[in-house]
Amino acid sequence: MSLRSEPLATRLRAHALRMTFASRASHIGSCLSMADILAVLYAGILRLDPATPDWPERDRLVVSKGHAAAILYAALAERGFLPIGELAEYGTNGSRLSGHVTRTVPGVEVSTGSLGHGLPIATGMALAAQRAGAAWRSFCILSDGELDEGSNWEAVQLAQHLGLDNLIAIVDYNKMQSFGTVAAISDLHPLADKFRAFNWGVHELDGHDHAALHAALTAPPPRPGRPTVLVAHTVKGKGVSFMENQLLWHYRNPDAAQLAAALAEIGAT
Repeated sequence: MSLRSEPLATRLRAHALRMTFASRASHIGSCLSMADILAVLYAGILRLDPATPDWPERDRLVVSKGHAAAILYAALAERGFLPIGELAEYGTNGSRLSGHVTRTVPGVEVSTGSLGHGLPIATGMALAAQRAGAAWRSFCILSDGELDEGSNWEAVQLAQHLGLDNLIAIVDYNKMQSFGTVAAISDLHPLADKFRAFNWGVHELDGHDHAALHAALTAPPPRPGRPTVLVAHTVKGKGVSFMENQLLWHYRNPDAAQLAAALAEIGAT
């Protein structure tokens, strides 16, 4: 199954806006910054079978920035892992769609949100595939803020040492974290060069450019025999002008007027 990624990204943004409005939940800014990354992945990059979520030959995706759960659930629903209508239950009592990514949802590989865990887990998955001689790949979407965690850099070092060329990390580099800008709290610059120094293959690109994302994700590894990272420059709150680069949308949810304005701005019907 293949979906057109640009219309999919719009639908994902609309779902996430409605979900955070209805549940009075947080992290809409984080959801919007990774919408295009998820859309490209689920539009045809990932090998998946929604009818058999645990298909042994599937690609594995670990969304380490688990606080952006709403838009991942939206992507899974659009891809057929759960009913679209179930998204209305996000964050409600008894729902399996909790505020952080949860393994009980079909298509989710591991519960995440304790930042710093996702890349080490994805590294272990890639190692398992390598040792089994399996063809599936291990993907991991990280926030930039969680690169403050030393556990990530231990995984970066180990993955290149083990030659895990079936591991692809994608950094949603929106330059903001929970209490301020990344530059002010723990500056990551030059991030791409840091990965190169660890012997990773690096694509540095616009994380909202679907053609660039697709090209990077389908290209041969830039460093053969080593893992690959996409340093994807993004904008927190992308697509909604009054949310873009505004820290408060890490926490705030839209009211009815803001929801209507946001949906109109992204062109959602």
